[in-house]
Amino acid sequence: MLMKILLVDDLKDNLLALEGLLRRDDVEILKARSGAEALELMISHEFAVAFVDVQMPGMSGFELAELMRGAKKTKNIPIIFVTATAHEQSFSFKGYESGAVDFLLKPLDAHAVQRKANIFIELCRNKRQQQELLAELKNTKAELEQAVRIRDEFMSMASHELKTPLTSLKLQSQLRKRKVQLGDLAAFSLERLAKMFEADEKQLQRITHLIDDMLDVSRIGSGVLSMRFEQFDLCELARDVVERSSEQFVVAGCALKVELCPSAVGNWDRFRIEQVLMNLLTNAMRYGAGKPILLQVYSSSAGARLVVCDQGRGVAPEHHERIFHKFDRAVSNSEISGLGLGLYIAHQIVDAHHGSIWVESELGQGAAFIVELPVLRPSGS
Repeated sequence: MLMKILLVDDLKDNLLALEGLLRRDDVEILKARSGAEALELMISHEFAVAFVDVQMPGMSGFELAELMRGAKKTKNIPIIFVTATAHEQSFSFKGYESGAVDFLLKPLDAHAVQRKANIFIELCRNKRQQQELLAELKNTKAELEQAVRIRDEFMSMASHELKTPLTSLKLQSQLRKRKVQLGDLAAFSLERLAKMFEADEKQLQRITHLIDDMLDVSRIGSGVLSMRFEQFDLCELARDVVERSSEQFVVAGCALKVELCPSAVGNWDRFRIEQVLMNLLTNAMRYGAGKPILLQVYSSSAGARLVVCDQGRGVAPEHHERIFHKFDRAVSNSEISGLGLGLYIAHQIVDAHHGSIWVESELGQGAAFIVELPVLRPSGS
């Protein structure tokens, strides 16, 4: 931490002599030949102490000190007067009245000069350290307050999102219990029961998905998001996901077109990449306005590229980065269900693979979510 000292004297030799006594590696010394020049330096620099000659032509040291005490920027700079005539009590009184903290008598005592300078240098250094510590504490306080606000918002959102499917399950359970109590067994035909179980399963899946998202965010925040890299074919994974999700596409009324290269093999975390793909496909089904969805997988020497395109309302360019932020729930300028964690988690997973994920979209023109995955090799291979 470099400290600055100001030397003010109209005589060059006096400045050089005083500079020689005060020179050290952690101190920058600035010199002024007049009061006016000294004031200019004080405007643009912060000084630990100023050594000011009393008897200068034009503006005396006392007059300079009085001007310094009248200005907010300079009033707290310690002033040590350098003089050969401070033996008279009235002279000393005038000096202290104008703002001096001490006097140095000529001829100068090298030890006294250095000792006094060291005192004010350390005081200034301590002051700066306290200011920096205070700033850090304020920043920490602000971060903690923000974390508390986010936590409260998150808990409120999580509570709301979990209550919705739980309330639905509770109401369905109460309705069935009442029908049984009333002996209305006709309400439980095989077809009706199948639909009930299907609805229950969807609500349970939604609850499980929300809990998994919350757990993943917790793992990401603590830096322990588990990753298990293995060699597999991304095209094969995509085919498997599409086959297992075919009924969801039918229910959503979305036709899915798949374009896969012959093979895209790399060392990735199979479970996590499937998680990313499922998130993108689910979003496309949910916000694709029931129009056809396109899934593409390309291979290159560097790795693989996965693309999911929908024909929904799209995402405005100013929101392209924001939708990957934690708790962001606005997509295509419409409020959505969920905690706003899916794309954030997908971004973190892709980032853990040293890959990239982004969206290309304009309002009214659908959205293309693109994932690039480099070929990762297991450690030690």
